[in-house]
Amino acid sequence: MKKLTLLFLMLLGLVANSQELTVKAAVMNPSKKINDGVVDLQVLGGTPPYSYKWSNQETPLNSKKTMGLVEGVPYSVVVSDSKGNSVTKVYKVETNAITEVFNGTMTPAVKALGSVLFWDPFAAIGIYDPVAYADKKLVSTPGWSAEVEDRFVLKKWLKAEGAKVTKGDQIAIISSDKHGERNVIAEATGSLNYLVEEGKVIYNSENAEHVIEQGAHFLAEIIYDEPIVMTHPNGDPLTKDIPFIVIWLVLGALFFTIRMGFINVRGFKHSIDLAKGKYDDPDAPGQVTHFQALATAVSGTVGLGNIAGVAVAVSLGGAGATFWMIVCGLLGMSSKFVECTLGVKYRDILPDGRVFGGPMNYLRYGLEKRNMKGFGKVLAGLFAVLAIGASFGGGNMFQANQSFEQLSGQFPVLVGNGFWFGILTAILVGVVIIGGINSIAKVTGRVVPIMASVYIIAALAVIIMNIQNIGPAFSAIVDGAFSPSALKGGIIGVLVVGFQRAAFSNEAGVGSAAIAHSTAKTNNPPSEGFVALLEPFIDTVVVCTLTALVLIFTGMHEVEGLAGAQLTSDAFGSQISWFPYVLALAVFLFAFSTMISWSYYGMRAWTYLFGKSKKSEMVYKILFLIFVVVGASVSLGAVLDFSDMMILAMSFPNIIGLYIMSGEVKTDLREYWTKLKSNQLFKKQQVAK
Repeated sequence: MKKLTLLFLMLLGLVANSQELTVKAAVMNPSKKINDGVVDLQVLGGTPPYSYKWSNQETPLNSKKTMGLVEGVPYSVVVSDSKGNSVTKVYKVETNAITEVFNGTMTPAVKALGSVLFWDPFAAIGIYDPVAYADKKLVSTPGWSAEVEDRFVLKKWLKAEGAKVTKGDQIAIISSDKHGERNVIAEATGSLNYLVEEGKVIYNSENAEHVIEQGAHFLAEIIYDEPIVMTHPNGDPLTKDIPFIVIWLVLGALFFTIRMGFINVRGFKHSIDLAKGKYDDPDAPGQVTHFQALATAVSGTVGLGNIAGVAVAVSLGGAGATFWMIVCGLLGMSSKFVECTLGVKYRDILPDGRVFGGPMNYLRYGLEKRNMKGFGKVLAGLFAVLAIGASFGGGNMFQANQSFEQLSGQFPVLVGNGFWFGILTAILVGVVIIGGINSIAKVTGRVVPIMASVYIIAALAVIIMNIQNIGPAFSAIVDGAFSPSALKGGIIGVLVVGFQRAAFSNEAGVGSAAIAHSTAKTNNPPSEGFVALLEPFIDTVVVCTLTALVLIFTGMHEVEGLAGAQLTSDAFGSQISWFPYVLALAVFLFAFSTMISWSYYGMRAWTYLFGKSKKSEMVYKILFLIFVVVGASVSLGAVLDFSDMMILAMSFPNIIGLYIMSGEVKTDLREYWTKLKSNQLFKKQQVAK
């Protein structure tokens, strides 16, 4: 009887353990805010423990709950038990608000556009493996953070150098001035390699070299027996891609630099003379001066990318990304020269004085001259559609949205008042843009120099306050550019991060600036090309580099968990306590000037498609002002991402046209040099004192 009972119990246990793996889910949409969907699983049957492979890359493999989901978009999960049994489920959080519908609809569009813009051709044809591997685990000093004020000393090694250690082993004892002794635990399994000798200081917050140096707080490294694939929390491999859009923009810039005989270097002095007004002919056709055209174009590019974007670049790529950012900015000067020369050459000036120029004109009529009329029309039309979308999104809603977030972060009274902030901003923008390019040029001509000066002076002040760090800072930049750690993606990863930030910030090759520069008063198209090449220099080589230097000089490039404008704000705040408030206002001014410049870019694209009447212009302006309010008052997530990407997409039709017409620009440049050297150009007479 006992044997039968035992057999029955064993069979019962087998049946219980072989119970089919079943998954139940609670799918929740807790609010009308976007991207806050939740799926919580309950797993029955099978053999615990279970693992959960979510399509949401931010959810760990051991988590049965995933959060931060986009409403209206399907997510999958593969639930597996310890015996290898698995079941796949797909869930979708239902939308409750119109904003969630927009966001959920646009998310697949963002993914589709991103798959084109950020496609990696080198990985696709097998030139290199984009998967990121780690060959070692760096051991950090317990208690260290980028903001810590302390001194850490390696008191004693508990394991011999080269010894095999297992995750969890005690490997060293350190002491700090403030917290005494602590044990250091191995965070991985492998061979131990010392980075600091016994009795030596690991990190001292009063030592500038330690503050600036990337990874000064690491005391050892554990070398893996085999390189380990780095992964997202959900187990997907981490990749270091080389985006096609970056290759497209940088190769174009390199080609134009060589084709124009390094015009970015040879023409620099003359471009400054032009911007100063030495060659301003008051009787020349056009609407604004060289300087006003430059200020309008600069205001369209200098903005959140220089504050938030650079912080992201330095966080991801380390100090070395700064070097490659500068290189890309210098190359981009040549792209601006070519596109803005063509912008003036192929502009239309109506009897009432209004100017219509930019890529729409030179793509259509420049290619028509080469018997490519149909192709030119397609490229011009595509560019115009993308420019309108970019003006409403990246040039408008994105700016209003981000400036409100920054200001409400510093001034709590604004929280929850996005709609009224949007109304006020729309009124300010409307007052300027209703007046047309002359009004826009006058405002940007005053606002841009002021806001740029405030930002540059503050950055220089921080650098001067930390001038003793100049040697370590530039060492960190050069070392990081040519011998970065694997954690930063190696030299390719750092180079791509730097190039990507510069290309996205200065928009060289995108074609937007050619619309503003086409309105300049000049009889010689290359003259405006010279003025335009200053734009990437100001945007990237000066403003972006100063932001990066502030982050590096203050050691904030080592801070983890913060990125974007907040990181830059904290870096300034660590030296000038009240400056984050000034920076928040500067962000608003940057965003405001970007909006008024992009309103003009979008309007010219609009009138190209829908006619050049003043009624058509007014329809566009009203739509633009409505989108200012929408951007400030509503979180649109993927809608903003998609429209921001359209700015980059503008470079596809534009650079194709620039390649085809580069020979024509070179001929015009040669003639211009001849006129300049023989004093045939209009030049203001110096007034004798």
